[in-house]
Amino acid sequence: MSAVVDYLVDPESWSGPRGLGNRLVEHVGISALALLLAVVVAVPVGLWLGHLGRGGFVALNIGGFGRAVPTFALLVVFVLLPAPFGANLQSFVLALALFTVPPLLTNTWTGVREADRAAVDAGRGLGMSGWQLLRRVELPLATPLMMSGLRLAAVQVVATTTVIGLVGGGSLGRIINQGFVRQDQAQVVVGAVLVALLALATELGLGVVERRAARRSSGRSRSQEQDDEVEDEQGGRASGPRPGAEAERGSERAVGFPSA
Repeated sequence: MSAVVDYLVDPESWSGPRGLGNRLVEHVGISALALLLAVVVAVPVGLWLGHLGRGGFVALNIGGFGRAVPTFALLVVFVLLPAPFGANLQSFVLALALFTVPPLLTNTWTGVREADRAAVDAGRGLGMSGWQLLRRVELPLATPLMMSGLRLAAVQVVATTTVIGLVGGGSLGRIINQGFVRQDQAQVVVGAVLVALLALATELGLGVVERRAARRSSGRSRSQEQDDEVEDEQGGRASGPRPGAEAERGSERAVGFPSA
């Protein structure tokens, strides 16, 4: 344990291109690039398919494919491909992004499809176009589930970026791999602990964002329900009693009942 603490507090462990500081920045940067690329690809496709009510088979099976294919296998394939691929940043980011797409696509599609149908129908009744319906009704209602997919994808990519260290990529995985090569247990433990702490921080941070998104979405739903109730009440008052109803009640009072 003392060796781990000594390695962690040693300034030389954090300095230089091979130090913990640089590897940590590389790890965060590669993870962020892969997540951003996956969001740009998966979220628009999931929104579009969910709005059309199609593509469920595609979305769900892509999610299953992502869980079945090991990320390391994709990484090796990209590394062995000819230029512009190989053991470079482009290959690492693409392999990690493909691994990150499934939870984003599946949760986005599911979130749109599980949006409150009454709210969607009300939007159509107001004459909203397809784009307006998606932007103003379906997207806000789907946001909590989409954020859940983002949180899951982010934690996965942060943890999985470690494997690029096995093929020469710059990340905290490189620290762990070098520790195994040198049989330096302290270096291995420090690298693993930093990966775990980074993944935990990502989980906690995006968990807060997810809960806020869920509260905002539920607040919008309650506001929409209150607006609908007000509109119903106003519509009932505007319609008034049906013609002839007052005359019928007057004739009933005039007829009355015979006294005993």
